[in-house]
This record gives sequence, C-alpha cells and structure tokens, in this order.
Amino acid sequence: VQLQASGGGLVQAGGSLRLSCGASGRLYSNAAMGWFRQAPGNERELVAVRYWGGSSTYYADSVKGRFTISRDNAKNTVYLQMNSLKPEDTAVYYCAARRGGRRYSSVNEFDVWGQGTLVTVSS
Repeated sequence: VQLQASGGGLVQAGGSLRLSCGASGRLYSNAAMGWFRQAPGNERELVAVRYWGGSSTYYADSVKGRFTISRDNAKNTVYLQMNSLKPEDTAVYYCAARRGGRRYSSVNEFDVWGQGTLVTVSS
C-alpha cells in the first residue's frame, strides 16, 4: 500500500483546510486510515482515524467538534476537514493506513505512512 497526501497550507486562525490521502494497493475489511500530526518539539499525536468496518471513527480530544474525517469508498481516500483552526493546530500532518488482515493491539498502530504535509495556522 502506498499513500499520497495533499492539502496542507497556511490559514488564519478560525479558518478551514481539507487534507486528502489516497491509498493504492489492497486494503482488507478491517483496514483503517488516519492522520497523525507532529509539531516542533512535540511528540507525534494521533488526530483522527476512519475504520473500514462500519463507520466508526476516532478523534483526539483536542480536535473533537472541529475536525471531521470522512472516506470516499470508491477512491480509497480519506479526507480530514479541519474547521475553526487554531495556532496550536500548526504541525506536519501525516497520513497513515492499516492494511488490515491482522489484529492490531493499539489505536496508534499503523502499517504504512505517507509523506507529511505542513499545516500552518497564523494568529
């Protein structure tokens, strides 16, 4: 599986951005795709996940109510709609995927990583 992410940029506080991540290759029924972010000096943080089975999602508390992760089934693509952006959302955002076909022991466990895309929120 390979991932291609896009959509970062510069936005003012309160604004919106949408990130996209497309996956090529086989994904099994218990696959998932999500987004991590890492700001300078900070640890990597799991932001949101969309699970293939059903329509379940995961959001970090810091983005609940502001970010929405969605999936285009036909394109094996997930989108992260980020609204009401804050300066503290500034980070490099990384797309990640679980191929599925096995058990996963942690919410943070992923198999494949895409390149990062920079999101900068100015105050």
